[in-house]
Formats: sequence, C-alpha cells, structure tokens
Amino acid sequence: MARIGLFDIVGPIMVGPSSSHTAGAVRLGLAARRVLGKEVEKAKITLHGSFAATYWGHRTDVALIAGLLGMPMDDERIPHALEEAKEAGLEYTFEFGDLGDVHPNSVRIQVEGSGDKMELAGASVGGGRINIFQVNGFEVGVDGTYTTLLTRHRDEPGVIAEITKVLAIHGINIAFLNVSRKTRGSEALLLAETDDDIPELALQHVLRIPGVLVVRTLPRF
Repeated sequence: MARIGLFDIVGPIMVGPSSSHTAGAVRLGLAARRVLGKEVEKAKITLHGSFAATYWGHRTDVALIAGLLGMPMDDERIPHALEEAKEAGLEYTFEFGDLGDVHPNSVRIQVEGSGDKMELAGASVGGGRINIFQVNGFEVGVDGTYTTLLTRHRDEPGVIAEITKVLAIHGINIAFLNVSRKTRGSEALLLAETDDDIPELALQHVLRIPGVLVVRTLPRF
C-alpha cells in the first residue's frame, strides 16, 4: 500500500490558490531562471494541456512570472508579479501549444538574459512538486530531490571524466548521472544529481575544464 505523508495531505507552504497550478508553476519559473544563471530579460512561455485551459483562474501565468523573477513559493509578492515584472523590465509572452505526450500541467519556458539563451520544459505533478523533462532540447528527468549539476560541453573524450573527477575531489557523491547528445562531436548536456550541495569553488573548477561551455547548479526544490 502506498505511504501518504503529511505533506501529501496539507501541501506546501505557498501563496496562491493551487499547489499544482500555482506553487508548482512558481518552481518551474524559478528553475528556468536558475538554468539561465542570471536575470531573465525576456521569456516566451508555452502552456500545455490543463495549464493552458485553466491558467487564468489559478493564476498560473502570475506564478510562472514570479518564479522567473526569483520569488519562492511563499513570497507575499507573488500576486503582484506582473507589476513587479514591468518594473524590472522583464518582457514576456504567453502562448498555447501541444508539447506532446506529457503531463497535462506542462510548460515550455524559453528565457534570455545578458546574451544567453536557455530553454526548459517541465511539469507540475502535484503538491508543488515538479519534474523537468527537457533542457535545451535534451531529454532529462529532474524532480528536485537532489542538488543537480548541469553542464553544456563539447562532446569530446575525457570531458565527462574530468567533471566527475572534480566532484570527487570536492567530496561530492553522484547519485545519478545523465549525459545526452544530439550528434557525435556536437554540444552535449550533463546532469549530475548529487547527494551533497555543490560549493561555488567546485563550479569554478568544472568551468575551467577544457570543453566545458556552461555550468549551472539547481538546488533541491
């Protein structure tokens, strides 16, 4: 029999009417911001399924923008996120689209800032929990249970070995490792879910590895 915890009954501490459509949406926006690694200046947001059908009543649009601005789920400014975005100069658009055979509460978020671009697709799966299933067109599976190291790197021999070596030197244990590429020798994506938090010094060491282009970290959600 499945075990049900207190969290599953009362839900997360949050601001907004729905743990799925509001709290989870905040986390998805926040995850996109963290993947970009800087202030979001522009965002194109594609709502899928139930998100597209009921976003206005549950204020999913407001929640996503709040996350892009860096607000956590319990931030009292969330209801005013659209006004905050205007003051911050954040440009954004919403559209509806079919993301395929994915969870009905799914969204694709394309973000830009300081010349960089990143894209994330994920779902709010209930109780404020999320699952990120795509980053920059690469299929992934990140639910926020672990701290996650994300790198974009050239698909060259030795790069992955050097990244894992740096983590080992810093005493960071890898729980799960996922590496994806589209074609041999092109850009690749690495996601290392770790049992330990990843200090800034370790991130700097990874970034100095030849072939590594971008380094980001996603804390536990």
